[in-house]
Amino acid sequence: MVDSKRISDRLKKAKTLFIHLKSLFFGRLVRVVGLTLEAVGVKAHIGSQCLVETNQGDLLAEVVGFSQDITYLMPEESLRGVLPGARVLPISTKLHLPLSMDLLGRVINGVGKPLDGKGPIKTDETYKIDNKPINPLSRRAITEPLDVGVRSINSFITVGKGQRMGLFAGSGVGKSVLMGMMTRGTTADVIVVGLVGERGREVKEFIEEILGDEGRARSVVVAAPADNSPLMRLKGCESAVQISEYFRDQGLNVLLLLDSLTRYAQAQREIALAVGEPPATKGYPPSVFSKLPQLVERLGNGGEGQGSITAFYTVLTEGDDLQDPIADASRAILDGHIVLSRELADAGHYPAVDIEGSISRVMPMVTSIEHQTLARQLKQIYSLYQQNKDLIAIGAYTKGNDPRIDQAINVQPVINFFLQQQIQEVIPYGQSIQQMQEIIAAATANSKQQATA
Repeated sequence: MVDSKRISDRLKKAKTLFIHLKSLFFGRLVRVVGLTLEAVGVKAHIGSQCLVETNQGDLLAEVVGFSQDITYLMPEESLRGVLPGARVLPISTKLHLPLSMDLLGRVINGVGKPLDGKGPIKTDETYKIDNKPINPLSRRAITEPLDVGVRSINSFITVGKGQRMGLFAGSGVGKSVLMGMMTRGTTADVIVVGLVGERGREVKEFIEEILGDEGRARSVVVAAPADNSPLMRLKGCESAVQISEYFRDQGLNVLLLLDSLTRYAQAQREIALAVGEPPATKGYPPSVFSKLPQLVERLGNGGEGQGSITAFYTVLTEGDDLQDPIADASRAILDGHIVLSRELADAGHYPAVDIEGSISRVMPMVTSIEHQTLARQLKQIYSLYQQNKDLIAIGAYTKGNDPRIDQAINVQPVINFFLQQQIQEVIPYGQSIQQMQEIIAAATANSKQQATA
């Protein structure tokens, strides 16, 4: 009896000592400004996670900066029930994405939690995450084209396996629809879709209507809608990239569609301004322009034995301004850009790809000389008509004055038809080239016939 009492007393003392020691690791919340939490007494490095005490349970937050004794934290969820002086506990365990082949067909949030109600996702325990930058000399060169199933892109803006492309457009000109067309038409093994900072209703619509059952079976969707915290939106983009890297390391060819790079920059701007970083270019702090290339350069071709990641980043051009700071910075670090024209979209021309304003920097390396010649000839005919269309429309041009303009007028309806495509229609790469040859052959024959007449 005495022994049991002695043991009980020792257990109570040990428990009291444990609680006392544990309290030494706690920090204390001293200020909340917007979405930023300020705490003192927290010994944690930037990027580590903390539990913040609230009257609705513990809130997970990440350390994003510090100033002397004050540590700045950003919550992963909305702030509810936070109290003055609440305890802040650094946690040593860091959440990792559940990387495995079981991700295929699943929908997750920015930190890897399932949103589709299909249960937990298994993790590949043998895979070692390596976030170090790839040595540029160890990457394989881009030598093969990637079929995206969209005729205008396959023909004029051919994409190579491992290329990073920007999709520049304002709101409402068909970015999401074009992304859906590429998911159905691509020959890539795996598709990773990041829907970050966009409307929440678009997530379900994209999965059910655009991806469909066949597309979803080989896809992973990472969703962090606009109502998520800036930290979750930031992690949504980074998680999509990390998932793509996993599949590339398995030797697969991956197509990454990230909508949008602008929302990623805006999320970083919110966090940076909240912790006191000074604004620079049109309100964007310097850290934004540092993070963009870090995100983009992780993608592309891997080394020997690895696959490739071909990435399409949508970039929102506010007011259709291609000189927007994020658009300008993105264009400089990407391997090409596809511009969607509001004028074409307003005219019912879909996909509204502006072939004059778009370019693929690796097209000469992945296409034949014949293909490049066909694309250049068709683009010249198209551009010539665009330059003279006002004169043609008002009747100021007289037929026969310039054989080249006459040819452009005759071929323009055919080119317009060639550049348009139905949403459900998939045009393979080889068929696109063949149709270009037929247009050029018909245009040349017609010009010779008119010259002899």
